[in-house]
Amino acid sequence: MSGMDVWIGLLGSVLVAGAAYSKRSLTVSGAAAAVVLGTLMYSLGSAAWFGTLIAFFVASTLLSKYKHKRKAAIESGYAKSGNRDAEQVAANGGLGLLLCIGSVIAPHPAWWAAFVGVMAAVTADTWATEIGGLSRTAPRSILTGRKVASGTSGGVTALGLLATCAGGLFIGAAAWLLARLGSGAVLTAGAQHPLETLLPLLAAGLAGGLAGSLSDSLIGAKWQAMYRCAVCGRDIERGSHCGSPAEPLRGFAWMTNDAVNVIGSLFGGAAALAAALLAGWL
Repeated sequence: MSGMDVWIGLLGSVLVAGAAYSKRSLTVSGAAAAVVLGTLMYSLGSAAWFGTLIAFFVASTLLSKYKHKRKAAIESGYAKSGNRDAEQVAANGGLGLLLCIGSVIAPHPAWWAAFVGVMAAVTADTWATEIGGLSRTAPRSILTGRKVASGTSGGVTALGLLATCAGGLFIGAAAWLLARLGSGAVLTAGAQHPLETLLPLLAAGLAGGLAGSLSDSLIGAKWQAMYRCAVCGRDIERGSHCGSPAEPLRGFAWMTNDAVNVIGSLFGGAAALAAALLAGWL
């Protein structure tokens, strides 16, 4: 880490977080957390690590604004909105930062593979939620296969699954492009490693995206804390709705949406790592 890297990371993070805050995509705490996360990611890793994180954030933020009015009724039941706070920023990027730190302490390509999987998982899950919420067909429970109301935790649609795949592939492609545009190799100082080439990164992104998003849905359907609105009777992720306290319905109180996202990203990182090992890229 050099002093110049810290300043470049800080400047880039402030510009991105500031723009997001001005568009109400980040709260004050979310913007502060994003600046810290981005600065550390750039100064400890490289432009490819930092850029992959930014690619997730920018693309997901733009999607959250797409047809926002149409999705507003569904999002009213979510624990968190598109205006991300510090907890959401940490849940989506904290594990990636830990992997980046690990690559500095004990350099190995496995860290990069897991990182791509983690970023693919949070991207795929966000895309599945934002795009899947526009599906004209009712979602089905990932546990029972029965139709559920739009916005129900654990509900999946064909459109959402396509968005999941697209999100994972997007991160794989972004990681490859950023590595190509950066100065020098991401993993090695010599010959190019397989995990710096397009097809392996697309495979890692797809595996991580699918595993992370589907595990997120499964955990959300079975163990996430859910409530029932005492006014409209809707099942929701938050403790209040329609201006009144909601009644606990199921799940563990500590298993919040942020906790589910962290666990889903762990599955995504593990899946990408497993794909790289099985393919002989590690």
